[in-house]
Order: sequence, then structure tokens, then C-alpha cells
Amino acid sequence: MRRAAIERLLPAAYQRAAGPGSVLGALLDVMEALHAPDEAVLADVDALFAPYRTPDGFVAYLTRWVAMDHVVAAPRADAPLPLPVGRLRDLVAHGALLARWRGTPYGMRTALELATGVTGFLLEEPADRPFHVVVRVPPAAADRLALVTRIVEAEKPAAVTVEVTTDPPPGPADPAPPTPDADGPEPPGPDPEPPTPDADGPESPAADADAHGPEGAATGVASVPAVGRARVPSPAPHEQPSEEPP
Repeated sequence: MRRAAIERLLPAAYQRAAGPGSVLGALLDVMEALHAPDEAVLADVDALFAPYRTPDGFVAYLTRWVAMDHVVAAPRADAPLPLPVGRLRDLVAHGALLARWRGTPYGMRTALELATGVTGFLLEEPADRPFHVVVRVPPAAADRLALVTRIVEAEKPAAVTVEVTTDPPPGPADPAPPTPDADGPEPPGPDPEPPTPDADGPESPAADADAHGPEGAATGVASVPAVGRARVPSPAPHEQPSEEPP
């Protein structure tokens, strides 16, 4: 509060006595200096509650407001964060979305991707085990199993059991080798027709690299930007509930 504003609150006799060089004038100067830090905080108080503007030390506190404090596990000022502060800001910013989809496959995958920055989490429901979900963690997030387990336990429905594993999903069984014919090998047939070249020319190596990623690696596991303002994909049509979630 400025000195002039404080002085206007005083009775008229005190205002006349608060001239330059007076004892009352010096006290008003001290009051203005004491109010300055608080005035600066109040002038920008909305920044404390904005996930991408709040100080780093306040982000863990905001996780309580959006029911994501299980990610931090111990939201104290002196406790180290289990994930980069940019990831935690993303979780706070999308707290309303995560609360709306909590208990669904989309909500669990979104929380895991925001917290780890890795996509490719698979959620499977075995046909022989009702009310059980297997969460397969991609290799890029295998070193954060403790964080993944805390998120899965908090995001799953209460009546569902879960299993977190880093094993790849089982693939199809290998076909049995052909059995040789008792009458001898089958005579070779006519030579196959040579492939007809495409009118647009052969497929370029660059297109193949775009389809399979660098050096032919699969691109199922991708990285999300490391700091803040992450974009969350919309739920797939088959994940849409029959009615609006609460």
C-alpha cells in the first residue's frame, strides 16, 4: 500500500502532522516498505494457481487440488519430485480431463503418457480372468515401474485387479513345418508372372523409412515433448462411454 493511500486513511489532524521530515511521515515510509512484498504477491496472485506459471516449488502442492497427489507420493517442499517438473505441470493442467475419465482405459493411458512422456502402454483384459487388467509397459518407461504402478493403482476401478509387466504381448504361434508328400515332391508349377511396375514408379526408400522409422525400427513408442503444454489425444470411438461420465 502506497504511503499516500495510508495517509488518506488517517484523521485530518494526523494528515497535517505527516509532512516531510516529521516522525509520522517516517513511520508512513516504513509502513509502505513493509507492505511492498505482500503487494507484489497479491498483484500477481493468479500466477500461483496457473500450472505453467506457478513456481516449481508450488507445483507439487497443486497436485492435491486436482487429485493427482498420488503421483508425487509425498508432496512436501523438501521432497524430490519423482518426475520432471514439466511432466507434473502437464498432469496439473489436465487434471480435470483425467478426473472425468478416471476408471477408463483412456484415462489410465493418458495419465501414464503425461507422467512418463512415453506412449505405447497396452491395456489387456484376459478372457479367462474377469475384472483383471494387464498393463504392459513399453521399454522406454521400464525404469519407472514404481511411478507407473502408483498411477495404475489410483486410476483403475476399485473392483478391478491389475498386473503391471514389461513383457511384450504374446505373438501368434509359429506355423507347423510342411509335411513332405509320400509320393515325392510336388512338381514345380509354371514360373510366376513378373511384378508389374507401378505407374508412379517404385516406392522410394524415404517413404519406407517414414513408415517404419529410422533404420527400420518400429515407431510404436514415441516421445512426448519434455516440458509442459503436452497435447492429449482424443479417446477412440470404442472407448466412448454410453453416457457421460460423472
